[in-house]
Amino acid sequence: MRVIRCAMRALLWVASLGGTSGSAGAVYLNRLSRSRPWSLLVLLGGLSAALTTQADAISAVQLLREGGCGGIQPAAQPLHHNALLDRAAEQWAAGRSLAGATEYSGYAAEATAGLHISGPESSTIQFIRRSSCRTVTNQRLHDIGVYRCGLDTWLVLAAAYVVPASSHAPVLASRALQLVNGVRARGTRCGERSFGPAPPVRLSGTLAGVALGHAADMAAHNYFEHEDQSGHTPADRVRAAGYQEKLVGENIAYGPKSAEEVVQGWLDSPGHCENIMDPRFAEMGIAYAAGRSSRHGLYWVQLLAAPRA
Repeated sequence: MRVIRCAMRALLWVASLGGTSGSAGAVYLNRLSRSRPWSLLVLLGGLSAALTTQADAISAVQLLREGGCGGIQPAAQPLHHNALLDRAAEQWAAGRSLAGATEYSGYAAEATAGLHISGPESSTIQFIRRSSCRTVTNQRLHDIGVYRCGLDTWLVLAAAYVVPASSHAPVLASRALQLVNGVRARGTRCGERSFGPAPPVRLSGTLAGVALGHAADMAAHNYFEHEDQSGHTPADRVRAAGYQEKLVGENIAYGPKSAEEVVQGWLDSPGHCENIMDPRFAEMGIAYAAGRSSRHGLYWVQLLAAPRA
């Protein structure tokens, strides 16, 4: 990792200081951190210069954003300065990828964009107008962070991820069903196995309720397993809900932010993909719950089942 030393910015960062994904699949057959006064004056002087640098860089972006980059793009609302994105910009400057730097900073992003500008501050506006008007006027982006060292400035613009409300669950379930049935209709390859077209599955309210129960339990107790903390398997949970099954499959995931992302993640994993493509399954339930404690992402559970005739 490239290390950039910039004492002035380091002082500012010290003064201004106050993610994982995965999935798993399974099939179950009927079971399943005393300065002297002069030192303080030096610190405050450094802070003032650094704060001015931040304000200049951010002000340039705000000016272009509010003016639509000189009228060539639609005007956008001002961005909010976010300290976590300052940290992300610093980490990006130090060599991390933009996505990795944003995640490391603790900012949960739905979308990110980065600008690296080399040269004197007087050239910032001209540089952005020439190369990044669409980026700085992007209506999706709401927050900004900045890091400057020497003649280089790193800007990170982002939109925070917002956990979908529970009222949005039916929409996500319908979208997931559409994606699952689309791939079942086409057929696909799951690792080394090829699957031809399979009949569509339909949504089951009972399976959705069981899926929500397990997702909420994992989120509340910070674990990620098919077997819950009481030792119950997916088939046990389905049966306890009164569902008469002859075959049950479960896919779980932590981290995806949308139905598209979670379904594609499962399709990219052979075992999960095989569950989705199994022609014996006729019904599906899918649910999500927001994590707590150290895990704030979404826990997803997909149940697939073949009911008894």
